[in-house]
Amino acid sequence: MSSELFTLTYGALVTQLCKDYENDEDVNKQLDKMGYNIGVRLIEDFLARSNVGRCHDFRETADVIAKVAFKMYLGITPSITNWSPAGDEFSLILENNPLVDFVELPDNHSSLIYSNLLCGVLRGALEMVQMAVEAKFVQDTLKGDGVTEIRMRFIRRIEDNLPAGEE
Repeated sequence: MSSELFTLTYGALVTQLCKDYENDEDVNKQLDKMGYNIGVRLIEDFLARSNVGRCHDFRETADVIAKVAFKMYLGITPSITNWSPAGDEFSLILENNPLVDFVELPDNHSSLIYSNLLCGVLRGALEMVQMAVEAKFVQDTLKGDGVTEIRMRFIRRIEDNLPAGEE
């Protein structure tokens, strides 16, 4: 699919959600939920196509997200910055967010997180590989910031809960 078609289709989706929901917070939640559902399914395609093995730590996960996943699906390579001292948080800096090409936020949607779908995709995909994370936008070029920044925070490793008697 061409990137312009994807960008315009995504714009139409966000526009429809803005019409369907009363406020930006509800639209943001819906975009996150939709992204999560996409991420849950997209991880299988990613693992099959990328030949990436299991990541051993959060730093390796960050590298794979930025250098392989974003490149594969959005054609961009965000930079990884602002690691926390504990190594459980980092930022993905998107110099160019393809989702916001041709987009201007109307004044009455100042709290809309237009690309929030990406945070949901990251959460959903990582949950499927046993990583609970928080992902949120902290800067957005649509809101006048110089770059778009997604802050990622590792919450915990998810243990497989197998039914009793199955190992």
